Amino acid sequence: MDALTLIIPKEDSLTDDELFRICSANKELRIERDELGQLIIMSPAGSFSSNKNFILNSIFGAWVEAHSNLGVGFDSSGGFILPDRSMRSPDAAWIKKDRWEALTLESQEKFAPICPDFIIELRSKSDKLSQLKDKMEKWLSNGCSLAWLIDPIEQKSYIYMPNEPVTEIIGFHNKLYGDKVLPEFELPLARLI
Repeated sequence: MDALTLIIPKEDSLTDDELFRICSANKELRIERDELGQLIIMSPAGSFSSNKNFILNSIFGAWVEAHSNLGVGFDSSGGFILPDRSMRSPDAAWIKKDRWEALTLESQEKFAPICPDFIIELRSKSDKLSQLKDKMEKWLSNGCSLAWLIDPIEQKSYIYMPNEPVTEIIGFHNKLYGDKVLPEFELPLARLI
């Protein structure tokens, strides 16, 4: 099922707290808000995509735990209010520890008003690649330092970094590296086949 965009008149735009309450009351749906205030409603991931996301988050989670002094990790159920007022929920995210700890506990308990330093979006069959690529650019324009778009369907990956051309990695025999943002993190793409 393609994502459904629910048009919200500008004069009726939802506050961040109202959006949080709507999402909490509809946990079976994946809901995001774009920068125009429109709600994007997506069905839950299929079993294939859910399995790939589980593997991805298991590998990433092990690195986050081993490097817990550096930052905090998040799975696909976490939403973030970005500077452009959108609320996005990547498949995996990470925020530097000092930035996360600068937020109030109240902010941390809802959709945190912060752009992650690192995110991963994992394409599923229902995702249009062009829309995901646009979304990746929006992550960067909101302050993300490193973003990976992983496409198990075509076995390609795209690496996004500020002020750099997008790097396309063809084939899942390669690894992705966290470099300066995530020291020592390697993602063997073969695990997602």
